[in-house]
Amino acid sequence: MYQLYGYQNSGAAAIEAALVLCGVAFRFIDVESSAEAAQDLRKLNPLKQIPTLQLPDGSILTESAAILIHLGLTFPESKLLPDNPADRDQAIRGLVYIVSNCYAAIGVIDYPERWLAEADDASRKNLIAGSRARLHWSWEVFADQFSAELYLDDERPGALDVLAAVITRWAGTREHLRNTRPGFFAWLERIDRHPILAPVFARHWPS
Repeated sequence: MYQLYGYQNSGAAAIEAALVLCGVAFRFIDVESSAEAAQDLRKLNPLKQIPTLQLPDGSILTESAAILIHLGLTFPESKLLPDNPADRDQAIRGLVYIVSNCYAAIGVIDYPERWLAEADDASRKNLIAGSRARLHWSWEVFADQFSAELYLDDERPGALDVLAAVITRWAGTREHLRNTRPGFFAWLERIDRHPILAPVFARHWPS
């Protein structure tokens, strides 16, 4: 059985959603629920980052894009990755784009002191503001570059759709996109409402 380490309102929601789309058994381990769970995560992933996924054979996968690509290749019937090689290449490109340009910026916004030699209040605020502006611009570029790769109502959501729907929930991104890329914002809301994914998102972001 897969074991997914994460916590509520985190990037682990994307992997949980992907596992549900794959139709495989898994256990979600909330690393905020106990000191023991947190210690288990540290043993598996010294960076203590989530999501961390333990495979049925006991091996460990970290990094959201790597996990999603693994699941897409292991369970091709899930349609997490497109069957067509050219389309699959673009989906993988989009996954790497999100984690390198958008997900990484969230880490700076949430933990600016990690990136400052002297974390005074003015420096923290300046770094957060600049990172948020860069994050929002990066999502505008994503919307312009990857629209052709995204889920349509008569299709099954893929890994790129799931990751975008999760990572856009932070740092005011959805509000920014509502104004700057309304078509992309409407697409995100369709993903939120997808009957397979909606229960996962509701558990992480209860209304």
